[in-house]
Amino acid sequence: MLTESQLEQIKKFAEEVAVREGCLLYDLEYREGPGRSLKVFIDKDPGGVSVNDCANVSRGLNLRLDVEDIIPGGAYELEVSSPGLDRKLTQAWHYEKAMGKTVQVKYRADDGITKTYEGKLTLADGKTLGFENSKGPFSLDFASVLKARILPMDVLPKKPAPGSGKKKKR
Repeated sequence: MLTESQLEQIKKFAEEVAVREGCLLYDLEYREGPGRSLKVFIDKDPGGVSVNDCANVSRGLNLRLDVEDIIPGGAYELEVSSPGLDRKLTQAWHYEKAMGKTVQVKYRADDGITKTYEGKLTLADGKTLGFENSKGPFSLDFASVLKARILPMDVLPKKPAPGSGKKKKR
């Protein structure tokens, strides 16, 4: 298991390489189990991340991590990608970038029960999150959020699934 200090060093290296390649470090995940993996998520404005951006950051970070030997214990898988359309929101600035988008948030209510809410993000000031949906406005403390992600509802056109239309009788 990596220490908090090692994770911070990896994050620093990933941020340096991403910036050098014209990208932004969005998030980082390290997992151990049957196989160890380091997932690095990068973003880029405008236009988003390309395959070349991911490859360049991957090569640069891989070299830096090998030279510094910061991840002890042998082989691990390094994956560099975009956070995707349905990206997780884990930091205050993630919410700020998601303003106006539809977000699904799981949170712990005042009664201790875990609840889910979906709505357009209208406020993100680091302490409070504000939303709105057809039922009206809703707000909650940033600290009560357990999980959140963007719902890419407005990004992709809605089309019926192939073969789901009515079949003509012969």
